[in-house]
Amino acid sequence: MSILSKSRICPETGLFFDDQAEKLIKWNAVTGVVFLLVGGAFGVLMALTRWTEVHILPADWFYLLLTAHGLDALIVWIIFFEMAVLYLASSTLLKVRLAAPKWAWLGYWLMLIGAVITNVMVLEGDSSVMFTSYPPMKAHPLFYLGIIIFAVGALIGTFCFFGTLVLAKEQKTYEGSLPLVTFGALTAAIIAVFTIASGAIILVPTLLWSLGYIAHIDPLMYKTIWWAMGHSSQQINVSAHVSIWYLIAAIIFGAKPLSEKVSRMAFLFYIFFLQLASAHHLLVEPGLSSEWKIFNTSYAMYLAVLGSMIHGLTVPGSIEAAQRKKGFNKGLFEWLRRAPWGNPVFSGMFMSLVMFGFLGGITGVIMGTEQINIIMHNTLYVPGHFHATVVAGTTLTFMAISYFLVPVLFRRELWLPGLAKWQPYIYGLGVAGISVFMMAAGTLGVSRRHWDNNFADATLGFDYPAAAHMFLALNGLSGLLAGLGGASFCIIMVGTILWGKKKGDVAATEPAPAPEPAVHQAGSAGSIAVPGTFVLALIFLGSFILYYYVNWKYLSEVWLLS
Repeated sequence: MSILSKSRICPETGLFFDDQAEKLIKWNAVTGVVFLLVGGAFGVLMALTRWTEVHILPADWFYLLLTAHGLDALIVWIIFFEMAVLYLASSTLLKVRLAAPKWAWLGYWLMLIGAVITNVMVLEGDSSVMFTSYPPMKAHPLFYLGIIIFAVGALIGTFCFFGTLVLAKEQKTYEGSLPLVTFGALTAAIIAVFTIASGAIILVPTLLWSLGYIAHIDPLMYKTIWWAMGHSSQQINVSAHVSIWYLIAAIIFGAKPLSEKVSRMAFLFYIFFLQLASAHHLLVEPGLSSEWKIFNTSYAMYLAVLGSMIHGLTVPGSIEAAQRKKGFNKGLFEWLRRAPWGNPVFSGMFMSLVMFGFLGGITGVIMGTEQINIIMHNTLYVPGHFHATVVAGTTLTFMAISYFLVPVLFRRELWLPGLAKWQPYIYGLGVAGISVFMMAAGTLGVSRRHWDNNFADATLGFDYPAAAHMFLALNGLSGLLAGLGGASFCIIMVGTILWGKKKGDVAATEPAPAPEPAVHQAGSAGSIAVPGTFVLALIFLGSFILYYYVNWKYLSEVWLLS
C-alpha cells in the first residue's frame, strides 16, 4: 500500500497517523477537554448549591450555570472528543488518509463557533432555559442558532468519517469486515445522523419561533422530538465508549472479543432500539398512547438492554480469556487481581464499565419501566442516572483512552505519572458518589431542578425528609471530589502536551504492521472458559433483581394514595 508523505508510523504502537487526521484528532480532543473543564466547574457549583447548608449560588446564577453545565458537559465536550474517536477509528485503525480533510476542518470550526455562540448567550443571562429548553420558555435566537451551527459541524465530521471508510474499502487497506472498534464507531456515527436530524426537525422551527416568525410551538410535540435528539445523543456516547472498551482491552491485553459476531450484533441492537430509550422522559405525558409507551418500555427496551448486557459480558470476558492464556488461572479472579490497576488506561476503563453497568444500566431499566417511572420522574434520580451513564461511563472512558492517545499523538511522556495513577480513582469515586446520592435524594422525592431545597421563599412550606438533606450534602462532597479528579486530569493532559519529556519518532514511507489485535481485532477469543466473568454477571443479575423488587415495593406504597 502506498502512503502519503505527510503521515507517520508510531514507533511504539505501530499505529498509522495521517497528518491531517492526526491534527484533527488533537484539536478536537483538546478542545473537548477545555469544555470539560468549564462544564465540570459549573457542575461543582451545582452540587454546592444543592447542598442545603452551603447553597452557594443565587437563583438566577443557578439556572444560568445549570444550562451551561448541561450544554458543555453533556454535549460539547463529549461530541468534540467523539469526533476525535471517529477519525482515529477510521483513518488510523484502517491505515488510510482522511477523506475530505478541508471539510473536516470546516466541521471543527463550525462546532467551535456554535459552542461559543451558545455559551455566550447563556452566560449573558438571556437563555437560562436549561439543557432541555422546553417551550414556552424562550431563549435568545442565537442560543438556538449556536446549537444548530454546532450540529451542522458535527454532521460534516460524521460524513468525513463515512467517506474515510469508503476510501479504505476502495484502497483495500483492511481485509474482511471492518475491525470491531471501527464497526462500533460506525454505529455511533449512524446514530449521530439520526440524532442531528431530529435536532434539526425541532430546533430550526424553534429558532423561527424565537425570532417571531412562528406563533406557537406545541410543548408536547417539542418534547417528543427534542428527546429523539437529547437522549439519542447519549446513545452516540454509549456506542463510542463501548468501542473504546474493546480498543483498550486489545491495547492492554491483546484481547479479542469472546464472539466477534455476537458483539457486532449487540452494536446493531443499538442502532435499531437504543434511541427508543428516550421514551422514559415521556411516560407521564397524557398525549401519548399507552400502546406506544408499553412498546417502547418493554419489547424495544429489552433488546437495547440486551445489547449492553452482551458488551458488559464480552469485554471483561475477553480480558479474562487473554489473562488466562498468559497463565493467570488461579481461582476465579487471579486474572482480575493481576490486571495493571496502576495503569490509568485500564483502571479508568474497567471502573467505567462497572459503574456504567451497575449504576447506569440497572437504574436505566428501572426508569424505563412505565409503572415505576412515575415515582421518580423529574426528580434528582434522573440526573443521578445519567451521571452514571454519561459521566461514569463515557467521560471516564474518554479519560482512560486519553492516557494512551495523548503521549502517542504529541510524542511526549506522561506528565505527573504518579498523579495519573490515582486520578481515575479520585474521579470515579466522586462520580459514583454524585450518582448514588442524587438517586437516593430523588427516591425521597427531591426535585430535579429546584434551586432552594429548603423552600425558604415558597408561599406554602414543604420539608423533605432529613435523610434527603444528608444525601444532598454527600452529593456536594462527591462533587468536590469529582471536581478534584477532573481538574487533575486536565492538568495532566495540559502538562503532558506542554512539558512532557519528548519521545523520539521515525518517518515512514511504508506502514509498519500495527499491533494485533489492537487495530484489526480479527476473530474471536476462542473457547477459553471465563468463569470469573460469569460470576460477575451473576452478581449483576442478583443486584438487578433485588433493586427491581425494591422499586416495585416503593410503587406499591404509592397505591395506598388512590
